[in-house]
Amino acid sequence: MRHERTVSECIGTNDVPTDEVTVMVENVLAQSPALEAPWQNSTLSPIERAAALLAEMTLEEKLGQLVGLWVGADESGGEVAPNMDDMTKDLPTFADAITHGLGQLTRPFGTAPVSAKAGARSLAQSQRAIVAANRFGIPAQVHEECLAGFAAWGATAYPVPLAWGASWNPELVEFMAAEIARSMRAVGVHQGLAPVLDVVRDYRWGRTEEAISEDPLLVGILGSAYVRGIEGEGLVATLKHFAGYSGSRAGRNHAPVPVGWRELADVFYPPFEMALRRGGARSVMNSYSEVDGVPAAADVDRLTHLLRETWGFSGVVVADYFAIAFLRTMHEVAQTDGEAAVLALTAGIDVELPSVSTYGAPLTEAVSSGAVDEALVDRAVLRVLAQKAEIGLLDADYEPERPDVIELDTAQQRNTALQLAREAIVLLTNNGALPLAPS
Repeated sequence: MRHERTVSECIGTNDVPTDEVTVMVENVLAQSPALEAPWQNSTLSPIERAAALLAEMTLEEKLGQLVGLWVGADESGGEVAPNMDDMTKDLPTFADAITHGLGQLTRPFGTAPVSAKAGARSLAQSQRAIVAANRFGIPAQVHEECLAGFAAWGATAYPVPLAWGASWNPELVEFMAAEIARSMRAVGVHQGLAPVLDVVRDYRWGRTEEAISEDPLLVGILGSAYVRGIEGEGLVATLKHFAGYSGSRAGRNHAPVPVGWRELADVFYPPFEMALRRGGARSVMNSYSEVDGVPAAADVDRLTHLLRETWGFSGVVVADYFAIAFLRTMHEVAQTDGEAAVLALTAGIDVELPSVSTYGAPLTEAVSSGAVDEALVDRAVLRVLAQKAEIGLLDADYEPERPDVIELDTAQQRNTALQLAREAIVLLTNNGALPLAPS
C-alpha cells in the first residue's frame, strides 16, 4: 500500500496534507518570476497555483471563496445587485459581500429579463469591482442554469431532457450542449448547472420533465454526451442531484428516499459515475433528499467516500440552493446555521449556493471556536481555487468579457432545437403510418 499521496489526491479525501502544501508552495515560489504572483504563473499546475494562493489568505478571504451571491444584471449596464426574496432577505450589500473576495455569482442573467449585451456589460463591470475589492484580484466564478438552453432572455429554447431520451441521439445532444456552452461563455459565464441525471422511478415526481429517462444506462449515455459538449467548450458542467433525488417517497419533491444501497448502486449512481468518467464533469451538486435518514448535504459517505475516494472525483461540490440551511430548517439535523455549516463542510460541500448564509458568519464562528478544523476550510478552498485556475480566473491577464455583439438565438441554434424536437417524436399507436411508403 502506498502511503505518500500528492496534494491533488488528498483534496478528494478528509486528509489535508499541510506539510506537503508547504513544500509545494516553496517550490512554486522558486519557479515564479519575481514580478509575478506565483498563483498567476500559468506554467504551474492549477493545484500548485491554488496552494500558493491559499497559503497567503486569511480565514475571511478563504471563506469568501466558499460562498455565492444571488444577483441580477442591470439592464442599464450598471453593476449587478442582490436579488431580494424570502430566502435572501438578509443578504449583505454587493459592496460588503465582495470585501474579502467572492466564490461565485449566482444567475446574473436568469434572475430577471435582461438583454444579452446589457447583461454582459453589467457582469463585466461587477467582475472588475470584485477584482478590485480583494487584495489578490480574484474574480468570481459565474454560474447559470442551462438544462434546456441558456436560461437567459432571448436565448434559444431547446427541447427538455425527456426529449433527449426519446431521441436516442447522443451525438446531437452533445452538439446542442456545445452550442449552449458557447452562448454562455460569450457573456462571461463559467459554469452550467446541468445536466440532471436523476433516474425517474415515480412519474408523479414534479421534476420529471428535467430528467432524461427511467433507464440508468440511457441517462448515463446521454448525460455524458451533454457533459462533453459543455466541458469541451471550456465551461464547467455540474451533475445533479447527487444522488437518489428522483426516488422520493410518493413522488413528492424533497421527500425521503426509501431505497437501499443495492438500488442506489444499480439505478441511481451509474449515470453520475458515467458522466464523471466518460464526460469529464468538474462539478457535482447534492440532492435535497435524505437516504436512510441522512440528508445528502451532510452525507460524508456519498460526498467524500464514494464520490472522491472511490470514483476519484477531484472537482468542486456545490450546494443545491439553500441545501445547507435546510439541514436546520427542513431536515432538523442541526440546531444552528453554524452546525449546519460544519456538517456540510465535513461531508464535502465546497461552495454554498445561491448566497452567503451558513458559510459566512456562522462558519467563521465555528472555526474560531474550534467546532471545525480550519484544515477542512483549506481543503474546500484548494478545490475552488484550483478550478478557478483551470478556467483562467487566476491568470495575470484576466479580463472580463464585454462583447459588443452577442447572438444567443441564431438560425443554427434554432435548427438544432428543431432537429432534436423532430427526433424526439415517438409513435405510440400505429394507425397505418408505418411502414412508410417507398416515396
